[in-house]
Parts: sequence; C-alpha cells; structure tokens
Amino acid sequence: MTAPDWQNPVVRDGVRRMLENRAQLMEQGEVMIGWKLAFGAPVWLEKFGTSGPLPGFLPGSRRHPSGAVVSVEGWTRPVAESEMAVYLQDDVDDPGRVADSISAIGPAIELADVDKAPEDIAEVLAANIFHKAVILGEADLSRAGGDISGVEARVSRGGEIVDATSDPQALIGELVPILTHTARLLEAFGEKLRAGEVVITGSVFAHLQLSPGEEIGFRLDPVGAVVVHV
Repeated sequence: MTAPDWQNPVVRDGVRRMLENRAQLMEQGEVMIGWKLAFGAPVWLEKFGTSGPLPGFLPGSRRHPSGAVVSVEGWTRPVAESEMAVYLQDDVDDPGRVADSISAIGPAIELADVDKAPEDIAEVLAANIFHKAVILGEADLSRAGGDISGVEARVSRGGEIVDATSDPQALIGELVPILTHTARLLEAFGEKLRAGEVVITGSVFAHLQLSPGEEIGFRLDPVGAVVVHV
C-alpha cells in the first residue's frame, strides 16, 4: 500500500523547497492566486510511488485571460495542458470538507516548459513543476461543490479538435478527492487552500507540444471555453 505523500521523504523535500521558493517570491511582492496539480495520472503515481497529485503554485504575474498571446520563444520544450480550474470561496480548514469550499469550476490552459525529463521528483517540485503560464476562462458558479455532471471536454489546435472525452476526470482523478489530498499535503507544511484561490487540477488530455504561432483551445461543455495563442 502506498504511503500518503506527506509521509514520503522525497515528496516532503520537494514540497518544502517549492514552498520556500514561493515564500521568497511573495517577499519580493509576487501575489499568489492559487495552486497547480500535476502527476495525478495512474502512470505517474506508479512511477513516483505517490498517492495523489503533487502541488505547485500559481503566481499572479503568470495569469492571462482567454485569447491572450503568450510567447514561447526560447523555451526548451513548450507544452499546453487542458485543465479544469476549481475556485474556492472559503479557507479549507478541514480537508475532509473541501467540497463545501468549492464555489465554481471553469476551463484553464497551463503552459509549461518541460526542459528536462521528470525523473527527480524533488527537483521538479522545487522548480514548480515546469510552470510558465496559466490562462483562465470564466468560472461557472452553478458548479458549486465541484459538480461536473454532464460535462464534456474538447481540446483543439488551430480550430481543429484533436481530442475529446465525456469523462474529464479519467486521467486526473475526481475533483473532491484530489483537492482533499492536496489540502492534507499542504496542511503537513502549515499551509492550506484559501478563499479566493484557484486550483488547476491536472491535464485532462495528454499535453500538446507547441510551436510558435499556434492557437490552442479548450472547451468544457456546457461550462465554458478558453483559448491561447503562442
């Protein structure tokens, strides 16, 4: 049986260093808007011996609106990930009641620069899991509690659909359990999910490798859509 991540010494080392880097940026004036989750798919859980997705942070300076142009020039291996964003209306003081804090969900695209193979999980965590940018769509307040019933997902490149699913939780896990796991992991370091934050919950599809000049779109029907130009 896999031990909880907050008892895994490699994960603990990586999360500790990630949070130290986050704190340094905040001391320099950066405003944090929430968290990103990664490596929650079964293949990664098996590879790293982890029990759930692992967290990084979202700096406000790297947030962009739908339709934004984000340059990937000079990146080593730019990729786009289509993700569900979860919005929080209350502090999560009790990880077992995380659903009560979810006010909405919405579509998101994360841009990352996978500049090396994700082998050393402590190093990857410390470097904030390749994060470069997040593009957020509108939040659907009818989805309080993390309700995704009837939601279908489609990702497009240049206007052409390249993947679709009627089960957007298949790769990432169910929203409430993975947020519960995240809340418990952060709690072990004296942190917590807070009111007003957004959590992007991992890629619904395999990531798309990018070249400059492309348009990537992600639609959660009937929730909303988001687009980025690179």
